[in-house]
Amino acid sequence: MRRHEFQPGRLIAGLVLMAAGVLYLLGASGEADPPWFFVLMMTAGGLAFAAVAGLVTYAVRRDRRERISESSER
Repeated sequence: MRRHEFQPGRLIAGLVLMAAGVLYLLGASGEADPPWFFVLMMTAGGLAFAAVAGLVTYAVRRDRRERISESSER
């Protein structure tokens, strides 16, 4: 497999959705009884945080590419 860029937004989104899935499974098995609004709020907040992390990562990488292209033109 080729090496790829680290994408923190996707990592955060995956972890949040995995945690929501685990809470759902615990609720379905009767081990825990998380309120539905907690899982919904956790998922929405986590996806919003993942989006912000993705946007910040994109902005930093774009700025870095612009600096490299400017320095190579000189």
